[in-house]
Amino acid sequence: MPQEQYTHHRSTMPSSEGPQVYKVGIYGWRKRCLYFFVLLLMILILVNLAMTIWILKVMNFTIDGMGNLRITDKGLKLEGDSEFLQPLYAKEIQSRPVSTAMRKRSGDFSGI
Repeated sequence: MPQEQYTHHRSTMPSSEGPQVYKVGIYGWRKRCLYFFVLLLMILILVNLAMTIWILKVMNFTIDGMGNLRITDKGLKLEGDSEFLQPLYAKEIQSRPVSTAMRKRSGDFSGI
């Protein structure tokens, strides 16, 4: 059984095609999906920042404190009315010198 050998010879004639160029990168639908995900991520970041700023504005956060609660050198200062939903533990509670502190209790109150 004879073996057939195939040989490929390059033609010596100059080809009309230029040199082979390989594209490096992302092309087609992959590129569009990548741009879509980057755009979606940017939108989510902007929404997150907007909601964070909105929460800070609504809750009245400042450098000094939150809402009617202010942070001072001597401790915390609460201005106005307040309602505590959880137990309040404090070493000392004082009112302003010109007014008295009012306490309306709905449950047990224990003082030390």
